[in-house]
Amino acid sequence: MSGRSLSGLLLFLLLLPWRVVASEAAPTRVIVLGVDHSTQLVARGDQPAALEAFLDRAKPDAICVERTPDAFARNDFHEFTYEVQGVVLPYARRTGVELCPVDWEPSREDQLLGFGIDLDAIPEARPAQGFHQFLSFPQAATLQRGLLHADNPDNVAKVTQWAAQPAATTANDLPRRLYLYRTFMQAKRLAQAAKAHPAGTVLLVVGEFHKRDIEAILASDPAIVLVQPSAIGEPDADEVRNHQRREYRLAIATFNLLGVQAKTGNVDFAWLREEITQLQAEDDTPEVQLLATRLDLLEGRIDARQAIARYERIARMDSDPAFTWNGVKDRARVDSYFDPFGNLGVRRRALIESAREWYRSGKSAKGDALLAPVLKDLTARQRAQVENYWRRELAT
Repeated sequence: MSGRSLSGLLLFLLLLPWRVVASEAAPTRVIVLGVDHSTQLVARGDQPAALEAFLDRAKPDAICVERTPDAFARNDFHEFTYEVQGVVLPYARRTGVELCPVDWEPSREDQLLGFGIDLDAIPEARPAQGFHQFLSFPQAATLQRGLLHADNPDNVAKVTQWAAQPAATTANDLPRRLYLYRTFMQAKRLAQAAKAHPAGTVLLVVGEFHKRDIEAILASDPAIVLVQPSAIGEPDADEVRNHQRREYRLAIATFNLLGVQAKTGNVDFAWLREEITQLQAEDDTPEVQLLATRLDLLEGRIDARQAIARYERIARMDSDPAFTWNGVKDRARVDSYFDPFGNLGVRRRALIESAREWYRSGKSAKGDALLAPVLKDLTARQRAQVENYWRRELAT
C-alpha cells in the first residue's frame, strides 16, 4: 500500500466515528399531521389554504400521503381524500417537494375472503345510508374543527380505545386487526422515508385515527425524532390568506352548496358568503353564478321563482363546461363521492337545480321537461344513475 493510500485509510478511520456520532445526533424530524378526510371543505379553521400554509411553514423535505405505493404509482387516490389530491399533491408538485406513499391495504382476494365484498367496488347507485353513501358532515362540531385537532389525544381517544379492545365476538374482530396491521405498515413505510432523508424533515398527512399508533411505533427509533404539528404552529390569518387559491374557494362552495352537505343544514354560511363574494369579484363565471344562486336561495335572499330565472339563464349557454372541482374519480359515472349529480357540467346542473325548484313549487310538468336535455348524450349507465338519483331527490 502506498503512503498516500495509507494516509487516506487512516483519515477515513479517524472520521468514521465522527460520522456515526453526527448521524446519531441529527435524526430525521418526523411530523404526523392527523386529518379528517375532506373536512377541509366544511371547517373554516381546517380549510385548504390553512393546510397549504402549514405545509409551507413546516418546510418538509418530503411529504408522505395515505396511499399504497402501487396505487400512488398509477396516480390513483381514494376519492374522499380531498386533502391529498386537492391540496398536498398540487402543493408538492408546485414546490418540488418529494412525495412518498405509506399506506397498506388488503388485496381484493383478502377483502372478499374476510368481508365477503370488494371494499372498493361502488354500487351503480350509491345508497342513501350505509357503506359507500354520499359523504356529508352533519355534526355541528365538525364546523369548529381546527387544523391541529388531532394533536390533542382526547380528540382521538375513541379509536384508541377501540383498537385496544377486541370485539366481543372474535369472528367480528377483522376490522380492528386489519387497522392495527395497516397502521403498523404505515409506520414502517414512514420510517423508510425518514431514513431516505437523514437530518431532514418528513411530514405525513394521514387520517387522524392512525396518528397516535404510528407515533407509538416510531417512538423508539433512534433515527427519528417525532415533532408534533403544534410545535410547528398553526398558520396565522395572513399566512392562510397568502396561500388562498381560487380552486380552493370553488371546491368549498361546490361541496357545501351542490353536495348532500347542503341538506344537513350544517353549513358555515358566513364563510361561504365570503368565498362567493371573492369569487364574483375575481371572475363571475357561469359556474360562480350557479353557486351564488344556490347560496342566495339557501339563505332565503331570493325565492324559487327568482332562482329558476337565474338557473335557466345559465342553462341557455351553448357550452357545458365542467366544474373547476367536482370530486369525481370515475368519469364513467354521473356522481361523485358527495354529490349525486357531481359529474354533470355547469349547464346541465343548472337544469337540475331549476327542475328541483319547479317541483318544489308544485309544477312537476315543468320540472320533467327540463330532464330531457340533461339526459341527452349521456351513456345508458349515466342516464340510469340520473333517473335513480332524481327519483330519490323527489322522495325527500
